[in-house]
Amino acid sequence: MASSLSVGKIGFGLMGMTWRAVQTPDEQAFAAMKTALETGCTFWDSGEFYGTPEPTLNLDLLKRYFDKYPQDAPKIFLSVKGGMNLQTFSPDGSEEGVRKNVENILQHLGPTKKLDLFQCGRVDQKTPIETTIKALAQLVKEGKISHIGLSECSAETIRRAYAVHPITAVEIEYSLWSTEAETNGVLETCKELGISVIAYSPLGRGFLTGELKKVRTFSSSAEDSAYITKTFLSSQPEDLPENDLRRRFDRFQPENWGNNIQLVDQLSAFAKKRGCTPAQLALAWVLAQGDNIIPIPGATSKERVAENAKANEIQLSKEELAGIRDILNKVEVKGGRYNKQLDAKFTLWG
Repeated sequence: MASSLSVGKIGFGLMGMTWRAVQTPDEQAFAAMKTALETGCTFWDSGEFYGTPEPTLNLDLLKRYFDKYPQDAPKIFLSVKGGMNLQTFSPDGSEEGVRKNVENILQHLGPTKKLDLFQCGRVDQKTPIETTIKALAQLVKEGKISHIGLSECSAETIRRAYAVHPITAVEIEYSLWSTEAETNGVLETCKELGISVIAYSPLGRGFLTGELKKVRTFSSSAEDSAYITKTFLSSQPEDLPENDLRRRFDRFQPENWGNNIQLVDQLSAFAKKRGCTPAQLALAWVLAQGDNIIPIPGATSKERVAENAKANEIQLSKEELAGIRDILNKVEVKGGRYNKQLDAKFTLWG
């Protein structure tokens, strides 16, 4: 990554700390954040709108952390997504909009930590990307941000943006069950232009960890395959809390769950044979796809952060990568990454 700060191969996603009904207590959050730093996960990913019920709760968490540990501030490369109207929660890439975002982010972060990378969370279809990048380039000149990034955009948008100002990073969903970036030109374009790829949800929003298992339980004495199939495919993901956002996503719906869990089962078996956890295998696979790719798994406990960080020690052989790819080719993931309502609202890959 083009920066005076060298970041670790695995980053740290902070969204889960505050974008949920129950906030992560500071003591627990700070322990996880400290562990991320200590294990080399120095690329931290936040968002101006990563909070419930207040959108800026994630930024406020960061401020409290860096106020307590000011010595950590220069060791962290902080990326914050904005480019959204916080009242309507819709993309706003206008000059006025992104300046307002940046000023708001800086105000909430306080003077201890600078804003290393600013990304528009989604592409604003009403504003030419050239206008957005030109406005952000001015903010770079003013010293308010250090680098410009994009998120959930097409290869064409990346090229148009890059023609205005160098793009440091592009954030996309990329994992063992979300490989769209391999075929839509995004990975290829980023590699060509020397842009870092920030892979969010590299653990499939927790699905690839193999821990969401209650949905699969049924009577072992039932020999009727029709009964088993009916139970297997119609179960609800019981491991997800009632108010969990994932319950709204297509891939977690009962009609898709039974199919998609097959991918987890096969990958979990592969991981066991390899001597690592399913999460570590998923992260090691993302890392193996390119030297410019940084996965940013989220975690709210120091134990999980430490587990994720150890994926950096796993080197998958060509034969192992071929075996994993064979699993991906055999099990077709069912359901969209979000749902029709969110896809329409945010125009993914704009």
